[in-house]
Amino acid sequence: MRGRGAQAVDRGARSSVAAEAQPRRVSVTAATGSWLLRGNDERLSVYAPAGGGVRRWTETGVGSGRWSGPDFFPVEGLTDLAVVQGANRYVHFLGRRERRGGDGTKADLLYAVQYQSGRTLGDWRSLGNPYRDPREAATLGVPTAAVDGQGTVHVFVSGGSGGVMLRREARSGAWEAWKDLRGGAVAGGLGAAANSAGLVELLAPGHRSVMRWVQTEPGAELRRAQDLTPAPVPGSAALLETAPGVFTAYWSEQSGTGVYAQRPGEWAFPAGGAPGEGPHATLRATLDGYDCTVLAHQGRTGTAVLGVCGTGTESGGLWWTDTGLTCVGTPALALDGRGLIVMATVGADGAVLVNRQRPEPGLALSDWEHLPSS
Repeated sequence: MRGRGAQAVDRGARSSVAAEAQPRRVSVTAATGSWLLRGNDERLSVYAPAGGGVRRWTETGVGSGRWSGPDFFPVEGLTDLAVVQGANRYVHFLGRRERRGGDGTKADLLYAVQYQSGRTLGDWRSLGNPYRDPREAATLGVPTAAVDGQGTVHVFVSGGSGGVMLRREARSGAWEAWKDLRGGAVAGGLGAAANSAGLVELLAPGHRSVMRWVQTEPGAELRRAQDLTPAPVPGSAALLETAPGVFTAYWSEQSGTGVYAQRPGEWAFPAGGAPGEGPHATLRATLDGYDCTVLAHQGRTGTAVLGVCGTGTESGGLWWTDTGLTCVGTPALALDGRGLIVMATVGADGAVLVNRQRPEPGLALSDWEHLPSS
């Protein structure tokens, strides 16, 4: 598996070098969360913030490798975008917006939802800003979200004097008031997910540890759990369910020793790699009949890096492969409707590129494909 995968990734990297010499008209940035998602009809969609709104590309057929779009949804003042999906595969969008007025720049959070692949987004609504003091309100961070087993959207954001704020959608469809989860000062972005039992977990990288909140039963309040150490790179924490109801947390270690992984009741252990800034994209996939964990991140040199190991065997290290493609932000990973791994990234020129697993033994990847720019 190692040899064939490495050769295939190298072929993709070489092809991308020639492609990057061509002019591009699309200029986007990477969203946070899982911005490559499979809808109810099994088609994949790519979502990316672009000047003044959100761009979307959608597969024309299940696993076809052909894409329609980009469709554009205007959102004035959008500075950051987070994308999350629930068990019903609805796609939820959380945006951070800034607006200028006579009394200065104001920031708030926006929310919209897409119910079906390729269809329009619902209306954007403001979720406000949990901080009332103007100086604290201006520090509003990038949101993240998770959808529990009851379909309740949990929105998390940091800012102000520290800690994490939560706002969630009630069963009636109305939004509850903001709640302070407290905790220490947050360094960088948050990571949240819901497991197969529908329970939500939240990671918040601090200056000395990764703070953690868990939900112990459906509909319950999130409670603070034991912090994770060693100290993280700001914003580098991510979650993946690696056993029924059990999350493994992944984060980059602050002093540069690589990726760490930890499961409840176990010690943190190094998994190797040389990650740069930002979180890790996570995925479980079957490779050659084995249950495997796949990670992707922006490496220390700025290129997209892929790592693979047997699920639950991170302590033995991952097989890391550098694609050689310079990227902006964190790549995205997903399984297509045929069960093949797909990787998406935003190139240094602002173009969106997609790479797909070849239908052959091992993790052999195809050449990078530029999605349509207009």
